[in-house]
Amino acid sequence: MRRIVYLALGFAAACGLSLYSDRWEIRLIGTGLVLLLGILAERKPGAVRRFLVSLLGCALGFAWFGGYTAHHVQPISDLDGETVACAIRVSDYSRETDYGSAVDGTIHMGGNPYRVTVYLKQVREVKPGDIMTGQFRLRVTAQTGEDPSSYYQGKGVFLLAYQKDELRLSSEECALRDVPAIIRYRIQGILETYIPSDCVAFAKALLLGDTSQLPYRVDTDLKVSGIRHVVAVSGLHISAFFAIVSTITFRKRFLTALVGPPLLLLFAAVAGFTPSVTRACIMCGLMLVAQLLNKEYDGPSALSFAVLIMLAVNPYCIGSVSFQLSVASVAGIFLFAPGIREKLTAGLKNKKGKQYGLLRKLAAGVSVTIGAQILTIPLCAYYFGVVSLVGVFTNLLVLWTVSLTFCLLVAVCVLALVCLPLAVIAGSVAGVLIRYVLTAAKIMAAFPWAAVYTVSPYVTIWLFFAYCLLLIYLVCRKMAGAFTCCTILSLCLALTASWLEPCSSDVRFTVLDVGQGQCLIMQSGGRVYVVDCGGDSDTGSADAAAETLLSQGYSHIDGLILTHTDRDHAGGAENLLSRIRTDLLILPRQTQKIVVPKDTQVVIAEQNLEITDGSGKISIFAPVFHGEENEMSLCVLFETEKCDILITGDRNAFGERSLLRHADIPNVDVLIAGHHGSKYSSCQELLEATRPQIVCISVGADNSYGHPAQEVLDRLSSFGCTVYRTDQQGTITIRR
Repeated sequence: MRRIVYLALGFAAACGLSLYSDRWEIRLIGTGLVLLLGILAERKPGAVRRFLVSLLGCALGFAWFGGYTAHHVQPISDLDGETVACAIRVSDYSRETDYGSAVDGTIHMGGNPYRVTVYLKQVREVKPGDIMTGQFRLRVTAQTGEDPSSYYQGKGVFLLAYQKDELRLSSEECALRDVPAIIRYRIQGILETYIPSDCVAFAKALLLGDTSQLPYRVDTDLKVSGIRHVVAVSGLHISAFFAIVSTITFRKRFLTALVGPPLLLLFAAVAGFTPSVTRACIMCGLMLVAQLLNKEYDGPSALSFAVLIMLAVNPYCIGSVSFQLSVASVAGIFLFAPGIREKLTAGLKNKKGKQYGLLRKLAAGVSVTIGAQILTIPLCAYYFGVVSLVGVFTNLLVLWTVSLTFCLLVAVCVLALVCLPLAVIAGSVAGVLIRYVLTAAKIMAAFPWAAVYTVSPYVTIWLFFAYCLLLIYLVCRKMAGAFTCCTILSLCLALTASWLEPCSSDVRFTVLDVGQGQCLIMQSGGRVYVVDCGGDSDTGSADAAAETLLSQGYSHIDGLILTHTDRDHAGGAENLLSRIRTDLLILPRQTQKIVVPKDTQVVIAEQNLEITDGSGKISIFAPVFHGEENEMSLCVLFETEKCDILITGDRNAFGERSLLRHADIPNVDVLIAGHHGSKYSSCQELLEATRPQIVCISVGADNSYGHPAQEVLDRLSSFGCTVYRTDQQGTITIRR
């Protein structure tokens, strides 16, 4: 049976190599490494057999990925960016977005059906069975070598459709395939009715995997404390669901095997067939079959079978973060948990008593948690930039509660149909447990070393060093204590270097890469100010600023200055304020309402302001005339002995000339190009007055505005400015 492990290893490697690279030399090197791993994976005879099975898996994987791409992806590749008239059948209920609403559906192109996510201009309520007809701009999400970790690829969504004109809606009767979406919608309504309001978002995430309504602060606490996985429906949830099924079938083997698979399939459909829940359901189904046939259940073989099935259905799934984390966590448990448990319980052998039994259970929980994290930590570091250091402890505190809460939420949904008073009671108890989980996550996330962030290069180096030590230990199997001490000591050195490095410069100015937006950090003499916090994503811009500061040892800043409240400059401000303690918030007049913590002083800059300390001076220039919001942007001049920096927000040429007429602006070392490099900003007069040596442009790589404009780049070139762009250089750091 273990041959399937090496077959799946080769197949998955081929799919991954095909997705991440179209260069054959890289594919050949990768294939060679996989074959070598297949040979050395077990210290047992049969290396040639493992080599041949892995080689067969690679060959099948390359052939299957190529065939799937030719049949399912290439036919729609020419539609990328095109506007076409089409009809889309809705397969789910619409959900509100920041710019309208979105809904999933199915579209037929070239004779093939494709799952599509549709983005509508307005908030509209549509339901399964509706037909939307109109003009849509299409975007292809799955192209070899492009964004292989796409969220959409994991869902099997290869097309996005953006509404271009008025829609025509018609309806047809709901089909069997619409039932899961209808059930999910009804469950959401039940949870909103019977679960306390402050717990509803977490309840939806825990039961259905819908994390869209989780508050930023809660989501961050879960991530930093190392339990974000509890809201991704996976093995933990399927185990609890299977326990419920076993209970209602009185643990009768035949009855459980008869009822279990259909219920698991329905649950996976209701949860949206995410990679993690699909993997868990396939493995659980195999366990039921093994029990029915009186066969031994082999976990690694079941995992490999699940991987093969999922990649056969959608080989692009290999690039999904959810797929990678789910498979890596289970593989880590199979590979490392037994050995860790054996070492932890080495001194408990032949000892009896309740206390020793409790210690063995504790050791089992620790070993499973550590085993799962060994392979998932590098993925979390790469995709999310976070490595939780308290995850083991937090998991021990809450996992038992999570399973119980899941069962209670299922009970609430059932009781809501048969006995409303009991549903209310079950919902209240579930609310208590949810508050316990959220409180535990909040407390653990508040510890100073709760997590480290790979935005610091020193942390990245430490992580690489730690896994090198782990590899050496796995080879020699000796000196576990010495390797552990080296890992801890190197972490302390990495954190010390991260905290001391900003102090090596008198002035440090950072332009964060937040896509189409702006977020700047000014540091001098121990004082830290953030100017603007917005970008492609509200959470992304807040995370970028917070994690940059936290990685340098700053959990508190002196001030946040918002030039104006457009979303690309201020969308992440509330999130940042909830995560980083801020003394002062400076806003422009006629500003939108922003939720501010009680200990933050708010100042509306209706007139010019000046902040002076021993390290320099910050001048904030209010607009003189009323106009459109861009022209009402605050301007910020940061002056020190070593460096002068000018920020003009989104002011166009009119606002820049107004600034020059009403303020004494000196020559500056650094200019932040106005309005992300718009042709109407960074005018000739401003450049003549300031003569900047360096111009930074905060701009997204994929924006529809044409930023930065070639006219601006030509003007900057004529003044001999050195230009840095976040879409090309990423985050920009200037030290003086």
